[in-house]
Amino acid sequence: MLRFRNTLSGKVEEFHPMNEGEVRFYYCGPTVWEYGHIGNFRSAVAADIVRRYLKFKGYKVTHVMNITDVEDRIIAKSQEAGLSIDDYTAKYIDALWEDFDALGCERPEIVPRATRHIPEMVSLIEKLLETNHAYASDGSIYYRIASFPEYGKLSKINFAGNIAGASERIDTDKYEKEDARDFALWKEPANENEPAWDTAIGRGRPGWHIECSAMSMKYLGETFDIHAGGIDLVFPHHENEIAQSEGATGKQFVRYWIHFEHLKVEGETMSKSKGNYYTYRDLKAKGYSAAGIRYFLLSVPYNKQINLNFDVLAGAEKTVAGLRDFRARLNEAKTEPGMNEALHDIALRAAEEFEAGMDDDLNTSVALAVVHNLSREVNTALARKKVKEENKQELLELLKRIDTVLNIFGAESNEMLDSEIQSLIDERQEARRRRDFHRSDEIRDELASRGIILEDTKDGVRWRR
Repeated sequence: MLRFRNTLSGKVEEFHPMNEGEVRFYYCGPTVWEYGHIGNFRSAVAADIVRRYLKFKGYKVTHVMNITDVEDRIIAKSQEAGLSIDDYTAKYIDALWEDFDALGCERPEIVPRATRHIPEMVSLIEKLLETNHAYASDGSIYYRIASFPEYGKLSKINFAGNIAGASERIDTDKYEKEDARDFALWKEPANENEPAWDTAIGRGRPGWHIECSAMSMKYLGETFDIHAGGIDLVFPHHENEIAQSEGATGKQFVRYWIHFEHLKVEGETMSKSKGNYYTYRDLKAKGYSAAGIRYFLLSVPYNKQINLNFDVLAGAEKTVAGLRDFRARLNEAKTEPGMNEALHDIALRAAEEFEAGMDDDLNTSVALAVVHNLSREVNTALARKKVKEENKQELLELLKRIDTVLNIFGAESNEMLDSEIQSLIDERQEARRRRDFHRSDEIRDELASRGIILEDTKDGVRWRR
């Protein structure tokens, strides 16, 4: 039975969806003000594992991931560039999908953009005004936290008494509010050049928190199964989502909350001022492959902090290459008919241990350990000519099924002729000479996905299956 830690209860709980066989899942997606950094993709890959494992367990998944394409940084940057919001964010939305696909994440079924859902946000705000959970002040509209006694139930923060300034995470909007804790649902434009929409509640733009409530409930209903996001979103973002959603509907908003822990760099918080801020593209430019980066991100369970260390990342590169080499050797092995019962038992045990590890709070480190143990045992059997044809097919099918979750092996290799391989290597070398590293990396990744491992040495490029 699948179990994971529910932030709302603070306990590891068995997962039971509202509708048998179906899961409605929302993941707080990126704010597209620049290229996604590796911490963003730690969460994106973790959400991908949630999605993939739910499907592995047989559920039909409706997965929604929002894109925040209007907020203070986007407005400031677009105005600096002299571009509309849509024109400014288009570049970063395209880049998001390129990086998302490269890292092996499956695209969600529904990807709503905030700027395309202003009417839904206005409607939700109108309900909050009608129920006295919201009030207008100087052209803006705020959520009245005092109207929601359960505020703090997700973050477990005690908000009793005057807590103005008690936490830097509190939204201190630069507008007039009844209470310092109240947060903006709708913001009056600061000037005539600031992007705004004319609506029934006045001219303005949405606050960040209302966006996710409106979009998630539009596509998943007033109550749905799973809401996920980075641990930094617990307060105030997700706490505010609960308050405004439940304030408007009177129903439980989300049944299970999953939060992904931080990524640090060499033990420190990632920041541009420290010079340790890396986008996925920065790491790729340093020569690390998407497969190696994905493996690294999976090497530590989602609920533990992960530390980006370039030695560890280099180790992940070698590990993925070794695993793909193992699958290629198994695929190419010449086997005799029949079944080796001992190896059949090993395959069954690996399948059980993989599922048990993933069932236990989506523990990817245990799942990867199962794959490594299996590769060692099968490699030994291959060396001793103990793998029979039925074993080979069973093991290849097992690896394929495991990889529907982990997605570290990549597409199964199609047999390539030596001449085809050499032609691609020559093209890669020419691309490197031109400093076209994007094309060079594409060729390397294509060969790796087909079971061909490249090794750059002082004597030139070597390859092996």
